[in-house]
Amino acid sequence: MSDVLLFVGVVVAAFVGYNVGGATTGPAFGPAVGSNAISKVGAAALMTVFFFAGGWTLGREVVDTLGGDIVPSSLFSLEVSITVLFFIGGALFVGNVFGVPASTSMSAVGSIAGLGIATGRIDWATMGVIVSWWLVAPVIAFWVSGVIGRYFYSHLNRLVSIPRNDEPTFVLDRTGRLPRLTTGEDVARRETVGTAVLIGIGCYMAFSSGASNVANAVAPLVGSGELAMNPAIALAAAATGVGAFTIARRTLETLGNDITDLPLTAAIVVAVVSATIISLLSAAGIPASFVVVATMSIIGLGWGRATRTTTLSDSVHGRERTNVSVGALAADREGEPLPKIGDERPEEIPKTTDLFDPETTARVILLQNVVPALATLGAYLAFRFVPVFGF
Repeated sequence: MSDVLLFVGVVVAAFVGYNVGGATTGPAFGPAVGSNAISKVGAAALMTVFFFAGGWTLGREVVDTLGGDIVPSSLFSLEVSITVLFFIGGALFVGNVFGVPASTSMSAVGSIAGLGIATGRIDWATMGVIVSWWLVAPVIAFWVSGVIGRYFYSHLNRLVSIPRNDEPTFVLDRTGRLPRLTTGEDVARRETVGTAVLIGIGCYMAFSSGASNVANAVAPLVGSGELAMNPAIALAAAATGVGAFTIARRTLETLGNDITDLPLTAAIVVAVVSATIISLLSAAGIPASFVVVATMSIIGLGWGRATRTTTLSDSVHGRERTNVSVGALAADREGEPLPKIGDERPEEIPKTTDLFDPETTARVILLQNVVPALATLGAYLAFRFVPVFGF
């Protein structure tokens, strides 16, 4: 019976890893795919490699943390671990079906918190710290990106000066025995360097994702003592890779194209801001959600770009109406300096519908909060009212 339960646990953990790949590939490589720096297949391949590297090197500590800090590790019997993983994977699957990259960390913490609340053994101090940073980090991402968009984006745009092509800069050549990475036709050297930087940042985000999210798939099983650390990390990475190559296509489309049409300069800004915030939080031991951080960075950068149509003093004193269109990124022609703040003519103000999809953004933000809530509520109800667990 124990062997059967372990097999079920491995299958459920693989299901969670599959959905982790679907949920985290978009935030890591969505800007690169949206700016045509790399194809979806190339993004999936890099996601798999660097997710494994992050999980194998730094993810071990996160596995230990997630398996013992929120609730005591003694609660993670094999049956309980399977149930926790089921609710994590189920909640993430809901987000992936709707094409929204829901937070794996929030879903995992929520499911474990549901167990802790049902049993009365949750560490509220730890949860308070985690939730506080969940609220603060997106606000920081929004305002940092907003300031960059308003005051520095035009200078960065002129400095980078990389035109956006209709085809990916880097493609996989499958004509030989082994696929190899090559540049597309008519790709300028400066564009190659710029897109390489953008893709490198995506790889860094994928590494950070592996370090923090590998625990979401296997921490309960490792905590129960039924699965060793090394096979668990390999299982999570392999399942994540499958998700990156399949279901992640929808989340890549959402973050890369549906929210806003990112030019390369904007994509680099979003990736740098998001990766830096997530890395700092991970170093502090906070299971951060770079899904939410990346989304708010995109929105903040667009908001900052749009507010250039009026000066700060005019806006504060009400001398001039501000026509703000959130996500005003794609209107800039790369390499061209922008007018000074407040000098834009009315006809130069980008339309909201041309640059930003409010309906898509509302759906993304709503589901990014609903999905972890589903994991928390489902776990609580199961552990509180199903007698088979004996709590």
